[in-house]
Amino acid sequence: MFDKDFYKGRRVLVTGHSGFKGTWLCHMLINSGADVTGYALDPPTNPSLFNISGLSSKMNSVIGDIRDFTSLKSVFDSFKPEIIFHLAAQPIVRESYINPLYTYETNVMGTVNVLECARNTSEVKSILNITTDKVYKNNEWCWGYREDDPLDGFDPYSNSKSCSELVTNSYNKSFFLAKKVAVSTARAGNVIGGGDYAKDRIIPDCIRSVINHDIIKVRNPYSVRPYQHVLEPLAAYLMIAQKQYENINFAGSYNIGPEESDCLTTGELVSLFCRKWGCDAKWKSTAEDNAPHEANFLKLDCSKIKSVFNWKPKWNIEKSIEMICKFNKKIINNESVSEEIENEITEFLEK
Repeated sequence: MFDKDFYKGRRVLVTGHSGFKGTWLCHMLINSGADVTGYALDPPTNPSLFNISGLSSKMNSVIGDIRDFTSLKSVFDSFKPEIIFHLAAQPIVRESYINPLYTYETNVMGTVNVLECARNTSEVKSILNITTDKVYKNNEWCWGYREDDPLDGFDPYSNSKSCSELVTNSYNKSFFLAKKVAVSTARAGNVIGGGDYAKDRIIPDCIRSVINHDIIKVRNPYSVRPYQHVLEPLAAYLMIAQKQYENINFAGSYNIGPEESDCLTTGELVSLFCRKWGCDAKWKSTAEDNAPHEANFLKLDCSKIKSVFNWKPKWNIEKSIEMICKFNKKIINNESVSEEIENEITEFLEK
């Protein structure tokens, strides 16, 4: 686990801070006493966790496009970050089929812009580029992908993230190694948690359906994914950024995923959600004959992060779904979202 005291007073830049994962990460950093600046577009959903948790009042939030180099550089010049978490992205597979140009511009050139700004900022010591488990060439194997397996995502989203990995590796070898700046990439499995309102994601689809008293529609009930609570990879990100700051030899690429027992089919995940939610929640398959290609089977081998850092997941899938149901029922009852986030962070870190 990361050391909260390490982040106290440190200048940390989070790109994509207005998104679901970015919001949770910023709350964790603020909870640790960091000086946090975020750079992102306006929240991508309405409602958004960023807004309902009141995050903008707790940090320096800059609204800007990651594709705008001049705007981004002005933030680097004024804030002079020590640590960078790069999360800004177009993150939806199906959206990438509709807008491939925007997806590549954001996910590839956005990464170039961040790394170029970091290259010209002398205070930067630790950079973590958050990509995805979908960067690998997917052979539909029954075993997990390792960090040295080939990168070749199929769809525009996955492929753009593969390109982001290659860009990061090139910048690292060409510039950052000589400057002794630690650079890593993190490839997390499917992240779920309270406050996610994204379209075309299974848990947000479940929440929307049960609130409207509808049957949950599942496009790919037999697809296997490594589902994990959002706090799992975020705590790992904080750990990697800290450890490589302290010792550059820890820099590299890391898979972050659940235990193999928590790699479920989408149908199994939704069935678990229905049991935990109650209220006669139900689902049905709506498989589409001509749907855009998505991987059917995808798992990660997380041996490296376990071996290097003695890391392991803390919350299994059943606990994760329980926390998601609890979180969203608090939202429905107009209870404090910010307080629930703090409570979950505390419970996760202390137990």
